Amino acid sequence: MPKVAIVGTTAWGITLGMVLANKGIDVRLWARTEEEAERLIKKGPDSRQLPNVVFPPQITVTASPKKALSSVVAVLLVVPSQTMRQNLLVIKNHVSETMLIINASKGLEYGSNKRMSQVIAEELPPACHHNICVLSGPNLHKEVLAGLPASAVIAAEDNTVAKKAQKLLTAPNFSIYTNNDIIGVELGGALKNVIALGAGMVDGLGYGDNAKAAFITRGLTEMAALSLALGANPLTLSGLSGLGDLIATCASPLSRNHYVGVELTKGRKLQDITSTMAGVAEGVATTAAVNDMAKKLNIEMPIAEKMYQVMYNGADAKQVISELLGAKGRHELAGRRWDFKSFFGRPRKNNHATV
Repeated sequence: MPKVAIVGTTAWGITLGMVLANKGIDVRLWARTEEEAERLIKKGPDSRQLPNVVFPPQITVTASPKKALSSVVAVLLVVPSQTMRQNLLVIKNHVSETMLIINASKGLEYGSNKRMSQVIAEELPPACHHNICVLSGPNLHKEVLAGLPASAVIAAEDNTVAKKAQKLLTAPNFSIYTNNDIIGVELGGALKNVIALGAGMVDGLGYGDNAKAAFITRGLTEMAALSLALGANPLTLSGLSGLGDLIATCASPLSRNHYVGVELTKGRKLQDITSTMAGVAEGVATTAAVNDMAKKLNIEMPIAEKMYQVMYNGADAKQVISELLGAKGRHELAGRRWDFKSFFGRPRKNNHATV
């Protein structure tokens, strides 16, 4: 059986480790410190995030990057996006050009506004770049751990690489699709967290399903507009990493970003909310990055802008959501610097012509 390294003892990292271990794959879980490794070996994962999870024999934990990455066919990077670069600096000398390098983190680096695959490419040697993949989709870790059916998409520029990763990750209840649009797949996984914050606010305010459906739909259009401007195929956003992940993250109480949105409507401060959470809500930092990108590109992104105002400038969540839901209607694809019409082409004059 192949050997796989997982960088990141996050809930999703451990979940992916369990999925692979249940296939009989030898999984090396890399912990950042000896103390963390020893704690995981003796006590197992944090019961707040991963209750009743017991490591099978196929999973070993080590604080040594050399041991973790020795002779593996793939390394999965499953760390918070804001720590991706520093983790790469530690492991980069142990990564070879034969390894699949799979990013499973959903966020943008604050400051540089870069996607995780861009960060990975900057820190790893050029010989490794052809093996960089992106894993994304509607994957709430507790459901995956419970063996409930789930799907994801793996994106790579080279279809052969994508298929290798697909074969490695596919499990009986974990279906993997392939895509070649790394930009679209990666942005879908990151941007949906911004919209989920607002969806949580809509739920926290009790505005109902009609309002939330409208909010999510407008959010998807906003996601696609930015993705198109950054070089993605907007149709990718209708797939698992866009619409699929957006639905799961905006609708489920298991979503950390949705939770943050709900709690903000109760008048709690952002720092108070995030400091008491077991995991990281990626949407918080991503909102700042997206808001910055939208300004630099002069792209109209009202939801991202309003989410930024609530979290970073203390704006009132109720007022912000009311403004977004009560915005004056116009053409669905209209927005400053939105290029949907140029992508899809102009509609035919006779919209009722028979084919």
